[in-house]
Formats: sequence, C-alpha cells, structure tokens
Amino acid sequence: MVRVTSAEFQKNIGRYQDLALTQPVTVTRNGRDRTVVLSADEYARLKRRDRQVLSLAEFSDADIEAIARAEAPAEAAKFDSEAE
Repeated sequence: MVRVTSAEFQKNIGRYQDLALTQPVTVTRNGRDRTVVLSADEYARLKRRDRQVLSLAEFSDADIEAIARAEAPAEAAKFDSEAE
C-alpha cells in the first residue's frame, strides 16, 4: 500500500487516483493515517462483504440447523473464559 501526505495527494490527485485503481493509497495528515483511496470496484467488493443483520424469522430451517451443527475451531477455546 502506498502512503502519501495530504499535501502531496492534493498536488498530484490524478496520479494517486490512477494508482488507487491497482492498490490502496493511504493519505496521511500530521503523520497519521487519515483516509484510504480505493478503486470503485474494490469498494463495491468490500461493500458486498458487509455483514447483514437478520431477525430469527428471516432464517430458514436449514440455516438454523446449520448453525446448531457448527463447531468453533480448537483455537477459539482460549476465549471460553470470556463467556462465563
């Protein structure tokens, strides 16, 4: 990922927009990451992966059964104490 100051980004916005078509561009301000410029295609891909919140009524019987059969991976056991 490319990192660039906000001043540099403003001076060469077209260059960084073109670069963002192939990789994310992080824009910094006062040495801190402030924004990331992405291609529209990458943004759309990420939005498709957003989580959806559903009510229980929206789950099919097959969905509920699949959840009931699901098992956490062994690595998750280290978090068991948090559920007590």
